Amino acid sequence: MIDQTNWWQHIETKQAALLAQFWIPIGPPGYAGAAKQSWRETLNNRYGPRNWRIRHIVRGKIVSKLSAIVEYEAAYRHFLQDNPALVTFLTTCCGNVYDDNVGNVHDDSYEQPHTAMNHYQDISVRRIIAELVDDPAWPDVVDTPAETVDLLDLTDGRTHHLPRARGFRGRCLLQIRDPLSPGFMLNPAVVPVHDPALITSLPGRQEWYHQEGCAHLSVEAFWQMSKIIEVRYDAFLAQGDNRLAPLDAL
Repeated sequence: MIDQTNWWQHIETKQAALLAQFWIPIGPPGYAGAAKQSWRETLNNRYGPRNWRIRHIVRGKIVSKLSAIVEYEAAYRHFLQDNPALVTFLTTCCGNVYDDNVGNVHDDSYEQPHTAMNHYQDISVRRIIAELVDDPAWPDVVDTPAETVDLLDLTDGRTHHLPRARGFRGRCLLQIRDPLSPGFMLNPAVVPVHDPALITSLPGRQEWYHQEGCAHLSVEAFWQMSKIIEVRYDAFLAQGDNRLAPLDAL
């Protein structure tokens, strides 16, 4: 009789080895936030550091995070280009933008292994404003020198000596975060997803982004709802009966 927990031990070695080349989605993890590091530790301990990864489902295909973030950024591009008054506010009032801490202004990459929490919205805004500097259709968005300046944080009134983002010529620092932050109008729950093909839903799930802005039609909803954890199939099989709850304790 074959035990369901170790069935692969009953097939040829060469055939079983093929399972190590296949990755299987084991479920949607939801929003990590400050639990980012504990997630990583839990999954590393359970499957091994090289045996799991975060992926996204975009238009019916499982793709890398860096492929999915292209859609995230595109949503911000559409939103800003559709709101010229907001672009003017950003470029004339602000010198930079951030998410959970002012140190975010130093990050240009969407890959953020060094941060306690991921922050994407501020990077998207900086990148798109920099694009508009070079776009003749936006003559009022002008280039600015690469310099470090004093910026007044509109959240708490503190002054920070920080790099000026390209195209931002104002004297203020704008936090893009919760409804009490000055930059809430750029929160990813407020920015709508730009392509209906990216709209996703999962009945019964209620996370913070379902309660704000565009709810399940936002770019944040796309980002979180499209997210899955993939595991190498041999590492998944090695979990035995624990395969019934592969994301337990996240």
